[in-house]
Amino acid sequence: MDLSRALEGMTTPLVTPFDPESDEIDEAALEDVVDHLLENGIDGLFPCGTTGEFASLTPDERTRVTELVVKHADGEVPVLAGAAATTVPETLTAIEDAADVGADAAAIVPPYFHTANAPAGNRQFFESVADESPLPLVLYNIPTCTGLRIEPETLESIATRENVIGIKDSSGDLEYFRTAVRRTPEEFLVLQGYDALLVPALRMGGDGGVNALSHAAPTLFGELLEAADEERGLILQDAVSTLFEPCNEYGFAPVTKAALVHRGVIPSDSVRPPLVSVPADGREAIETATDDLLETASRSDHA
Repeated sequence: MDLSRALEGMTTPLVTPFDPESDEIDEAALEDVVDHLLENGIDGLFPCGTTGEFASLTPDERTRVTELVVKHADGEVPVLAGAAATTVPETLTAIEDAADVGADAAAIVPPYFHTANAPAGNRQFFESVADESPLPLVLYNIPTCTGLRIEPETLESIATRENVIGIKDSSGDLEYFRTAVRRTPEEFLVLQGYDALLVPALRMGGDGGVNALSHAAPTLFGELLEAADEERGLILQDAVSTLFEPCNEYGFAPVTKAALVHRGVIPSDSVRPPLVSVPADGREAIETATDDLLETASRSDHA
């Protein structure tokens, strides 16, 4: 599989459904989410990312989630496994565990909490992981969660390594995204992780998206990718942006789960602490925005 081509398009950062009574992973619901996405044309699956509440999962649970996704996808699309950790050994262990259960690639972030005291620290971290990784790697730039961004100079240096194949940029900074496109090799994947900026990013030369809200309307996101340079691409982007707004207030996992419950894909929007489920008034807004998104997709299909 040529991952640099296979991960172009739309990859969904999967939710991790939980049983509200036991707080255990709802494995059947997770398989239903995978079916829902595959049946509607998603190009890749990303378990154990931010939307998947990786920070609330044990290492064994993270491996189990990745294993379930790999088995259920059955080679139909690539699986990019989240492997975020704060030390090189922990990160490599997470990557190795993902490789053992069949993941195609792994996503890694800069060490968080104490953060690097200089860009060189993150570069050394990424180089140390890349030197030993059994899987191709996608860097994950999400400064709101890690405390700092992957500096363009660091990205430019790391992007030349053969087993570092791309970056998911969730910074929400279009200037950073444009810089990432400009300063990395042509075959290096630059993927937009900020749903509300997908069309502008694609117009800047981005290779696709890793967008949580693709759970709610997978086919619309696929059409958005195809129509990014057209007027209807902006219409579709506006509909996505309306559903994106509650994510800033309630978080991606709670909002995405609420949308999936509304669509009848999963039975519960339960999340683990420190996250909380969306309150009733918030759910109403999410349900309305989800319906509007689906209606926009339907109108576009018949245009």
